[in-house]
Amino acid sequence: MKRLLTTLCLLFLALTAAAKESNYLLSTPNTTLCLSAEVGKPLYFRYYGTKADSDDIFSSHRAMKWQAFRSFGTHCSDYHAVLVKHADGDNATNLVVEAVERKTENGLDCLAFTLKDIAHPTFKVVVHYDAYTDCDVMKLWAEYINEGKKPVYLQKYMSMCLPVKSQDCMLFHIDGFHGNENNENYEKLGEGIKILSTQDGGRPSVHHNASFMLGTDGHLSETEGNVIAGSLAWTGNFHIEFVNNRISGNPIQIFAGINPTGADYTLDGKKSLVTPQFILTYSTKGKGQATRNLHYWARRHHILQGTHTREILLNSWEGVRQDITQDGMNDMMSDFARLGGEMFVMDDGWFGNKYIRDNSDKGGLGDWQVCKQKLPLGIGKLVEYASSKGLKFGIWIEPEMVNTYSELYEKHPDWVLRHEAFEPTYGRGKTQMLLDMTNPEVQDFVFGVVDNLMKENPGIEYIKWDHNMCMFNAQSQYLPKSKQSNLYVDHHLGLQKTLKRIRTAYPTLKIQLCASGGYRMNYGYLPYFQELWTSDQTDALHRIYIQWGALNFYPANILAAHVCSTQNKYTQRRVPVKFRFDVASMCRLGMEMVPAQLTEAEQEYATRAIEAYKSLRPTIQQGDLYKLVSPYEGNRDWCSLMYVEPAESRAVAFVYRMVFTRQMPDRIIKFQGLDPNRKYLLREAAPEVKDKPMALDGKIVSGRYLMEEGVVIPELTKKSSRRTPYNDIRDMNDFRSHIIELIAQ
Repeated sequence: MKRLLTTLCLLFLALTAAAKESNYLLSTPNTTLCLSAEVGKPLYFRYYGTKADSDDIFSSHRAMKWQAFRSFGTHCSDYHAVLVKHADGDNATNLVVEAVERKTENGLDCLAFTLKDIAHPTFKVVVHYDAYTDCDVMKLWAEYINEGKKPVYLQKYMSMCLPVKSQDCMLFHIDGFHGNENNENYEKLGEGIKILSTQDGGRPSVHHNASFMLGTDGHLSETEGNVIAGSLAWTGNFHIEFVNNRISGNPIQIFAGINPTGADYTLDGKKSLVTPQFILTYSTKGKGQATRNLHYWARRHHILQGTHTREILLNSWEGVRQDITQDGMNDMMSDFARLGGEMFVMDDGWFGNKYIRDNSDKGGLGDWQVCKQKLPLGIGKLVEYASSKGLKFGIWIEPEMVNTYSELYEKHPDWVLRHEAFEPTYGRGKTQMLLDMTNPEVQDFVFGVVDNLMKENPGIEYIKWDHNMCMFNAQSQYLPKSKQSNLYVDHHLGLQKTLKRIRTAYPTLKIQLCASGGYRMNYGYLPYFQELWTSDQTDALHRIYIQWGALNFYPANILAAHVCSTQNKYTQRRVPVKFRFDVASMCRLGMEMVPAQLTEAEQEYATRAIEAYKSLRPTIQQGDLYKLVSPYEGNRDWCSLMYVEPAESRAVAFVYRMVFTRQMPDRIIKFQGLDPNRKYLLREAAPEVKDKPMALDGKIVSGRYLMEEGVVIPELTKKSSRRTPYNDIRDMNDFRSHIIELIAQ
């Protein structure tokens, strides 16, 4: 009996201990996140940083105890991840742990904490934390569940909340506007609230990008310091909030999720809503390592065909705009093939018969049948001609849009977003409107645009998918009036449903995402698209800054970069052909012009530059990025970056001079990411004059010396002997560039 009582007591103590707070550690190869949970109590965040065990975290006094997913209802003076109005009118919610689940799947260690509301137990939030086992990235998101019969009204429904135990943080983010995207911004995170957001409705990176880095040491550098980096993968309006109440001694809080402005979400009974994933990484080696973490993860785990080679293509837009003809397309393909190109893309202007698409932008969108007047032989003959020249063929569409001058609009005026009580706001051509993706019939139509095009022309291998209008008219003709505030979310859930359907039917079809340039640069789109159009601005000087900013968060192989004509159509600046090619080679190389308009000398150089890029492409598109000299810092007269293969056996470095000054001193380039114990042969790729490379060509230098002492490029400080007319923006002689290949010996 005594032994039985002892056993029962021990069992009771064990069960009691099990009910007590437990710590849950989630680790990647070099980072750890720690939370603590006890049934019936709030979920607490304890630690996020370099890889550690429980002894490290708690013995060092680095652990904090901050509610991990605070809801409005307790501590109401603080900021919250959740604000809910329940069916009975109560807007107070107190979320406590109900259950914890841990599992391993697809290379992920997954933790899920089910939180339930004490007063309304049929309302639950499942908070997810997933860690990759092969790279230093985690995914955070939440699922909002209504197990009751009556609706719940979500007024703030974030994907995550992350407290940061620092009161001196430097924030880095990118912003911009059309033709000037991805500008770098650094700012101290002072007392109060800093918000990054968009309310465009359809293009999440119109002004701000949903990505950031936070230097927790009070500064940010490429190579030093502790950095938290994150990106919200959402196709619609986002909201990222940094709350700094350092006066009160609270940690900095980061909230990220769907923008709640105008988006109170009605969650019906027995329904759930899964929020977008927040991508999280941590670096102890500055911004550069955080960037490489994101790039590695994106290529291998997130981007569709992220490790595949991207072709060199010619897009017709800047060359001919909407003046599409059968012979004109054939001529462009023939000329591009002679340069060594791999794919031709016919842009806007090929469709519409009753309403022919022209440069007015007034008609045709929605009528995705080939224009018989412009292309009497059809698209199939273009595909055949491309194949005969050794090229793949691609085509432009804008399937989420319609013009009021179109057969589609005449048949289905109820398919567009507009309010019945007042005149709508129009987009391009003053006739453009946005189709309502909440409507299943519209979803079928958008799928059909791709499906019909591919069935009629199975040789098409590439689609440029454009989106040139924001959600001006936030009113659905399909949703009931009681659910109009669901539009900002349900529109994108409908779009994602359609994109998944397209990908099921055409899993290998290459699709580029464009949106008035780079207005849809977001990881939320990249499970469905292989690449992003970085900007409509193709001026090489501008592109250095635009691409430099984008590369902080997005890998080079998905960033389309095109060589424009000698005189850029947007800036009217004249830039040497080598500089234009060298800038575009920084990412996925392409062209945006009529090749026949190149001079004989430019065509000769273009052929060599394309040939060189093909050999360098594996390193550029899959290598680790190191930013050596920023165009945003110092005199801003030169910059340099490089890509290094993971095995450190090969690297490609780019150097650009943007301004020439008479007293320009020697510029020293110190490389990064090399093996210090190996020697490297330096070769110039595609020198300006054939068989006359730079002075460094053929030299062999140790990796250690290249990184610690660096090299000088004499040509960088010399004025070109070639005289060209000065224009009102910049002399062509200002621009010099070199691509240096480093080969381990």
